[in-house]
Amino acid sequence: MKRVRKAVLPVAGFGTRVLPATKTIPKEMLPIFDRPAIQYVVDEALAAGIEHFVFVTGRNKGAIEDYFDTAYELEASLEAKGKTEILAEIADTKPVPGSMSFVRQQAPLGLGHAIWCARDIIGDEPFAILLPDVLIQAEPSCLAQMIEVFNETGGNVIAVEQVPADEVNKYGIIDPESREGNRIRMRGMVEKPTIDAAPSNLSITGRYILQGDVFEYLADQAAGAGGEIQLTDAMARLMADQDFHAVEYEGTSYDCGSKLGYLRASVAYALSHDELGDGASEIVRSLLPS
Repeated sequence: MKRVRKAVLPVAGFGTRVLPATKTIPKEMLPIFDRPAIQYVVDEALAAGIEHFVFVTGRNKGAIEDYFDTAYELEASLEAKGKTEILAEIADTKPVPGSMSFVRQQAPLGLGHAIWCARDIIGDEPFAILLPDVLIQAEPSCLAQMIEVFNETGGNVIAVEQVPADEVNKYGIIDPESREGNRIRMRGMVEKPTIDAAPSNLSITGRYILQGDVFEYLADQAAGAGGEIQLTDAMARLMADQDFHAVEYEGTSYDCGSKLGYLRASVAYALSHDELGDGASEIVRSLLPS
């Protein structure tokens, strides 16, 4: 069985839910306390052993590629001024040369289409998908927990978490067949079911491990909800031929796609910072009404 070495990060979206902040700045580059949101997603994947990243980009996303490149003038200036600690922090963000690829999704045709754009780089290997709108605090990382299950089961693996029963109509929900610990064999999935018809309260979280065969299904996938090519539709077709498991991971997720979700993530990561967490806590408490 081939191991999971590559990850696809779809970053072509406009970030309309957090406008006007994203009018000129990619939503993935908005800072979550002391670093851009995309850095946390990359760090999660690196902690799981990912060796190559494929960013599916669009117009006005050049800042992402620049961020992971060498900033010669900045680094030279920091070195000349003896700011070695800051220089070391920047060095930690630089990837291994040749470990990142960038491909364009020329039109906003949906998540499924964005993933399909990475087909030539991924090939026939199993690969991870990490949606950068979702940040997950977990130890070990969420993707690492998923890869542990994948190494035992093969097939395809999806991260899930429990949501309130009266909110299942807001999420993609899995239909579980059987369960062993945090590992769940799936029989299907439903996109935003009615509360009465939901097969469970386990929602898909934005982390996937899929076989490269999914590209064959995406190639001829008809447009679905919103007139876009949906990844879940192709996954449902693939499920007829291959095993799917869900992992109810240990950790906390933050949806940075909305303004309040972005705020929640920023505060959470500030409070958990090793060096500045105590100071952040004092600031948050000082802002609360007495």
